[in-house]
Amino acid sequence: MANANDEFRMTKHEGILSNCRLRRGIPSSFGIRALSLRGEAAFTILELLVVITIIIILAGLTIATMGYVQDKAKRSRAEAEIAAISAALENYKADNGIYPRSSETDALDPTAGGNPASSASLKLYEFLSGDTDYDRKADTKSYFSFKPNQLSPTDQAQKVTALADPFGNPYGYSTMKASDPTKNGYNPTFDLWSTAGGKLSPSWIKNW
Repeated sequence: MANANDEFRMTKHEGILSNCRLRRGIPSSFGIRALSLRGEAAFTILELLVVITIIIILAGLTIATMGYVQDKAKRSRAEAEIAAISAALENYKADNGIYPRSSETDALDPTAGGNPASSASLKLYEFLSGDTDYDRKADTKSYFSFKPNQLSPTDQAQKVTALADPFGNPYGYSTMKASDPTKNGYNPTFDLWSTAGGKLSPSWIKNW
């Protein structure tokens, strides 16, 4: 009987202490657990935001790196193509005594900014490929075999309209200075270049 009374008094005493805590602003064990859960949830959201931010930064760096790598690969390809085309022009000169020229190549100013006109590159394609009607088949002696991705348009069923660089712009081929030494130009033979995607002349890929 004494034990039952003692337990009752202890339970009653705990209830009074709990009420006192609530009145004094002391959180109960349930309140503490609730606050703890809210804190854990808030911390989890903060962690998620940090992770998302890191992912966005890494994605931006990856895209920038990919763009740089692709641009570098295109520049390397343009340099190789200019060297190969220059060698083909030397072979043409060996057979014909002069480098290929036309009114279009004589009129193209290599010192002018912007992408060159496609007409000069088309004449260069004609001279080196031997394709006089631009149907992608040689009609006369060929000095260079152009790949489909070097020609515009890339559709093999269409006629060639330009000799394209890896950036999708026409190659520049000028004989302006060769036609008249007093005119603009860099080489007394021929000027061959790529604007590297329409960049300013210091960034061009060229044979001078």
